[in-house]
Amino acid sequence: MGSSGSPPEGDLLTISAKIVVAGGFGVGKTTFVGAVSEVPPMSNEAWMTEAGEGVDEIPPGGKSTTTVAMDFGRITLRPDLLLYLFGTPGQARFWFLWDDLSRGALGAVVLVDTSRIDESFAAINYFENDSELPFVVAVNQFEGMPVHDLEEVRDALALDPSVPLVTCDARDRASTIATLTELVSHTLSLAVLSGPRELAGSVPQA
Repeated sequence: MGSSGSPPEGDLLTISAKIVVAGGFGVGKTTFVGAVSEVPPMSNEAWMTEAGEGVDEIPPGGKSTTTVAMDFGRITLRPDLLLYLFGTPGQARFWFLWDDLSRGALGAVVLVDTSRIDESFAAINYFENDSELPFVVAVNQFEGMPVHDLEEVRDALALDPSVPLVTCDARDRASTIATLTELVSHTLSLAVLSGPRELAGSVPQA
């Protein structure tokens, strides 16, 4: 006769939310979305050509393609929470798309490459000053690159103490899931502090 008062898992109300994955050019946004997506990720990649020389700086590692619109993926983070991931293009000439991609989102992950930390300033500045989205900053741990103390990275970025700073490996599914979980937890904590109305419009029901 006992009843737990909770609906069976199959009767859970599923919430869907939009997450933005942002950062500088070549920082790993496409890799991040692809590593975690449960469906084949959609990526608007184009070959980098000689016509782009002097317009797009080519990052280390021999990157030969670039995102020219957005990346898209989907992950069920919990049985009742479905996330849609939108990766932004990193080049300055595509920044005008950021407002549209961020509209209606629950929050954002800003990826950082510590070997080119200055490339991160524009994305962090956008979410600190030009957007009301909660965000976390994730230091992408590229293979063979030195590991820096997170507090040193925070100082280098002049990042507000209230913004979570984590490490991640954009190639690793478990690591990307941990980063997304950190973002959702951060967003929910802000909702508790500021009241549900602040974020209610960002979490549409599926």
